[in-house]
Amino acid sequence: MFFNSLDFAIFLPIVFLLYWFMPNKSKASQNYILILASYYFYSCWDWRFLFLLVFSTLLDYFSAIQIENSKTQLQRKIWLWICVSINIGFLGVFKYYNFFVASFTDLLNGFGLHTSPLLLKIILPVGISFYTFHGLSYIIDIYYGRIKSEKNFVDYSLFVSYFPLLVAGPIERATHLLPQLKVKREFNFEKAKEGIYQIVWGLVKKVVIADTCANYANEIFNHSGSMNSLSLILGAVYFAFQIYGDFSGYSDIALGTSKLFGIDLLKNFNYPYFSRDIAEFWRRWHISLTTWFRDYLYIPLGGSKGSKWLKVRNTFIIFLVSGFWHGANWTFIAWGFINALYFLPLLLLNRNRNNIDEFELGFNFPSLRIIFNILITFAITCFAWIFFRAKTIHDALFYIKRMFTDWHFSEQYFTIERYSYEIVFMLLIFVVVEWNSRTKIEPISGKYSWLKFGLCLAAIVALGVFSDYKEFIYFQF
Repeated sequence: MFFNSLDFAIFLPIVFLLYWFMPNKSKASQNYILILASYYFYSCWDWRFLFLLVFSTLLDYFSAIQIENSKTQLQRKIWLWICVSINIGFLGVFKYYNFFVASFTDLLNGFGLHTSPLLLKIILPVGISFYTFHGLSYIIDIYYGRIKSEKNFVDYSLFVSYFPLLVAGPIERATHLLPQLKVKREFNFEKAKEGIYQIVWGLVKKVVIADTCANYANEIFNHSGSMNSLSLILGAVYFAFQIYGDFSGYSDIALGTSKLFGIDLLKNFNYPYFSRDIAEFWRRWHISLTTWFRDYLYIPLGGSKGSKWLKVRNTFIIFLVSGFWHGANWTFIAWGFINALYFLPLLLLNRNRNNIDEFELGFNFPSLRIIFNILITFAITCFAWIFFRAKTIHDALFYIKRMFTDWHFSEQYFTIERYSYEIVFMLLIFVVVEWNSRTKIEPISGKYSWLKFGLCLAAIVALGVFSDYKEFIYFQF
């Protein structure tokens, strides 16, 4: 069930009405309704994988209690590693087994040893990377004594399976979400209105921006051999807006949906394409995942403490693991490696924390420098996205080679021609709206909100009808 589908448009109001207008409204009944809705929501993808979600929930629930009740540090550590190993094992089998086997086979073939690998014909369970990380953060926090284990199984199950964030995040922390599930929620009209605005703006990002850009990005990447430099550059830019509109749009819909139920989720995007350097970009992009790796991998490795070598090592580990988390392909690892290279000069020169303040632009030289830094950061980000989008490393290198050697900058015809000139104008409008919305709750809130709301709905309907691209990119991760 997609957020941008008719099924969800029917599903959400039904759950909303049951949630707020049940005869015996209590915290327990609210949670029961949400967990039943969450399991139904997940079963719409493939009901057979419900057992995996339930098993992961049971494993983490009982492991946390055992860790807390253990008498010795050794027992605590044993339970921690049992739980972590099983979780990572399931993730490894479903997501990475074929990758490792195929890569090892290619290595043997390179030495002239030809083998017939045993590959698994399995489907990647949607959302497995996200709900696995939900559970792991909970278990690790229990181990280090940051929180107490949750004894109410329904409350904990809802924390893991809460449908707005189940399949593509944000990656929630038990310290933030569980306390909200432990109390009865009261309806707040203003919060619900904010939620509706956020849902609609998320749909604009997905249907109007991401899906429109996807038509062109797919055309250009799939036919890169016949594209000139201008088209290839535009293809990278279109994909940059596609993945941002797609993923931040999903997060906005998730956050807005959750507000309808009186629950706040973590902010996942903070206008990342207005970043002044790559360090600031990663503080603003996919915030829940970035902070997860920071807290549960980077800091335990030593973080930015120790020698320069250790700082460099930890930086490359965090970016490579982040790339590999996104998918079982060398292109994602290359994408992570490139971002680590971008980050390295800032780290070595101790400038990775320079741009943590908010800023305004004016008619002066410092503003010109800020604009230049934003454009450079966006350009190198688009370059790295080429590896993220390409199917193989060879495809990415071929794309880049043609982009820098063709040197033809004429307009080309696309077989999906629908918004040839309008798409560039539309993206410029989108950038202006995003820029003006940095200090607002939502872009369509405030003065003339209902007029903007109506315009957004009209754009969603008008472009959504013609959209050829429906799925969210991050469902594959």
